[in-house]
Amino acid sequence: MKRLETQKRELLFAGTVFPAHPLCLNEDRLLDENGQRLLTNYYIESGAGGVAVGVHSTQFEIRLPQYDLFERLLKISAEEIDKAKLTRPFIRIAGIVGSTEQAIAEAKLAIAYGYDMGLLSMGGLQELTENEILRRTEAVAQIIPVFGFYLQPSVGGRIFSYDFWTKFVNIENVEAIKCASFNRYQTLDVVRAIANSPRGEQIALYTGNDDNIVADLLSIYRFEVNGSAKEVQFRGGLLGHWAVWTSKAVELLQLVKEFKMQPTPEKWRHLQIVGSQTTDANAALFDVANDFEGCIPGIHEVLVRQGLMKGVWCLNPHEVLSDGQSGELTRIHNDYPLLHDDDFVREFLERYESQS
Repeated sequence: MKRLETQKRELLFAGTVFPAHPLCLNEDRLLDENGQRLLTNYYIESGAGGVAVGVHSTQFEIRLPQYDLFERLLKISAEEIDKAKLTRPFIRIAGIVGSTEQAIAEAKLAIAYGYDMGLLSMGGLQELTENEILRRTEAVAQIIPVFGFYLQPSVGGRIFSYDFWTKFVNIENVEAIKCASFNRYQTLDVVRAIANSPRGEQIALYTGNDDNIVADLLSIYRFEVNGSAKEVQFRGGLLGHWAVWTSKAVELLQLVKEFKMQPTPEKWRHLQIVGSQTTDANAALFDVANDFEGCIPGIHEVLVRQGLMKGVWCLNPHEVLSDGQSGELTRIHNDYPLLHDDDFVREFLERYESQS
């Protein structure tokens, strides 16, 4: 059983930014390896505390036999992280999906490439009972530290009971949970389960609620547990949204931490404004108007405009920007200059290209 290293656990609990790594393709829809390496370096340079590879933003089709890209992508990002020779902790997270057998195989592969945690998807398992999913989690946790994942039903997830989460948080080697239920009631189920668990202090809560990013980071939940008050907070985020404008996401999380340490009305007002702007930006990025149909191409389009990707191509040729989405991306870019990191990206690309 692999355990999370002390420094990395400290980073996880201090709170950090985890971008969900996209997939770079060329016009023939083949892997653009140089582009993939560039993106990993962008996330490192942006100050992210880690990166998640092989997740939804990386496109689940990478696992299909005709593409067979999962292992290759794990390897590419691992090599770039190694090359960076970082003196700070950087957490490598591998997406893990599928049946228990597949999830175990992917966890072992992640370990082989030096990954620290597995973001364990519970999507696409509608035929399994909650107890069967718990047993699957236990099996994966015997191999790699687990980053749990509550995924909203509209993109393939399912709703779990509070009882499920009370059992989930008590599984040894579950180190974190990404809550992406996009629902306040279901989010509360996870938070309350953590608060009431004897392992609560050992589980870091991360937001994946792209509709509520800043509000989640600011929230403090308090429960009465065995006669005393127990507080739970979101530590950071693991987000497809943070695959773009990543250096600004790092700044945002730092602002939230500073506000919590020393709150002022001015800081509160600023974070409220940035929070609503972030949600509006996410609506364009994730194509909410069309039930998330263009969420991955939306991420790509922003990266293309910055020069970090060559095109919006996805493995599925039908996965394209929706009508009007490009205009919405232009709008939020122009309306919210505090959110984007164009200047940072220009400087990064100049450095990166001069070193290549």
